[in-house]
Amino acid sequence: MSDNDPRNLIRIARETGEDAFGEPLNLGERVRDLRKARNWTLEQAARQAGLARSTLSKIENGQMSPTYDALKKLATGLEISVPQLFTPPKRGQVNGRLATTKAGQGAPQATVTYEHELLAETLTKKAMLPYRARIRARRMEEFDGWVRHDGEEFLYVLTGVVRLYTEFYEPIEMRRGDSAYYDATMGHNVVSVSEDDATILWVTSLV
Repeated sequence: MSDNDPRNLIRIARETGEDAFGEPLNLGERVRDLRKARNWTLEQAARQAGLARSTLSKIENGQMSPTYDALKKLATGLEISVPQLFTPPKRGQVNGRLATTKAGQGAPQATVTYEHELLAETLTKKAMLPYRARIRARRMEEFDGWVRHDGEEFLYVLTGVVRLYTEFYEPIEMRRGDSAYYDATMGHNVVSVSEDDATILWVTSLV
């Protein structure tokens, strides 16, 4: 894979963090984390689940084991399935993360056909790779074949007019405000068909 291949962005974003073994699940902590992720107080969560506040407090603090009926109420109140109560968050996930990128201050990654600006670069172990791209290419012949990579991709046109080429569909002309969501394992390339380089927002899944 050459340095100019856009797939390098995916590789770079994925090569962060090390594998580690997960900790045994603590149901009380799991329920508390789910509640706090929704910014709910004990009273709010208990009301959503149809449980007494004291009951929910005891569950969170490991002072009682909930019955299956209570588990069903908890899951319904948290808008998840019962199995998800026992599914720990993915390793390395941190609640409340935030990253801002001021205009023009993203990390640059230039290629022959695209000029990328990586956004939220300071966050590691991201599930998505967001980046702004200036489309330099004007013809399909400028690409060394199709770009393909794992995951799904979302494209939103910011300025100009682009043509989205995909392996299994007819080319699609897209203007400012148009968007597309597609399987990134399908070959795809984007060219600018406006006088100036077009700009787009790309968001690529990393999991």
